[in-house]
Amino acid sequence: MTTINYVVGDATRPVGEGSRIIAHVCNDIGGWGRGFVTALSARWATPEVEYRRWHRGELADPPFGLGQVQFVEVEASLWVANMIGQHGVSARGGVPPVRYEAIDAALAAVAAFARQHDASVHMPRIGAGLAGGSWSEIEPLIEQNLCSAGLRVNVYDLPGQR
Repeated sequence: MTTINYVVGDATRPVGEGSRIIAHVCNDIGGWGRGFVTALSARWATPEVEYRRWHRGELADPPFGLGQVQFVEVEASLWVANMIGQHGVSARGGVPPVRYEAIDAALAAVAAFARQHDASVHMPRIGAGLAGGSWSEIEPLIEQNLCSAGLRVNVYDLPGQR
């Protein structure tokens, strides 16, 4: 089993050679405009364009919804994984928008795609920012789905954040 490699840097500029996947969490209401997605959109327009098309129903495979993942190739052998892992964008009744079971399912799909493409996986601390999740609950999901499959995983913290 591999372990998570924590990196100080920018997850939109994944380190290493070979095929790479940048995984991040999206909401299930079509909102894109705060958090990590702004950094993605500053580098590439395609992940946002495709996410919005997917949300509008213009792309049906996979169906848009919690736990699903859309893989968008942004450069040769570099994909952005739009993982639907939060319900809405704000807490309701004290419950944050993060949905751990959806992140778990999405990470399983990322693992399958990564194995198929012999890719490493790169991400910010998914689900622990605007989604309101706890990293102590998300980290084991990454370990179970990605690390236990022998995949290389880099989690990025911007300089001065941790």
